[in-house]
Amino acid sequence: MAAPPLLALGLLPLLTMQSPWWENYDIRERFLCGGRVSVVLERNASQASLIAGRTRSTLFREESDAPGLRYQNESLRVILRGDELTLEQLPSRRICVRSEQV
Repeated sequence: MAAPPLLALGLLPLLTMQSPWWENYDIRERFLCGGRVSVVLERNASQASLIAGRTRSTLFREESDAPGLRYQNESLRVILRGDELTLEQLPSRRICVRSEQV
């Protein structure tokens, strides 16, 4: 399933679901995008799941010399640098800020 356009993230409810237990994500973090849209990033060393409302996208770790952790699938890239999460679905880009560890 292709990831929804970033603009659609603004229309999704703030409730989030959780990934299945067998995906074994070590870290779960919540980010606030644009002051009102909440997304959850669950991740481990090799893959991540980006959850926005009832939509979930699975991404795989991208090896890169660029700063930050990078995960991507065929239509979406997420870049985590400190407390900032960048969602890229070119040509769109949205910056989100960590709101809490969940």
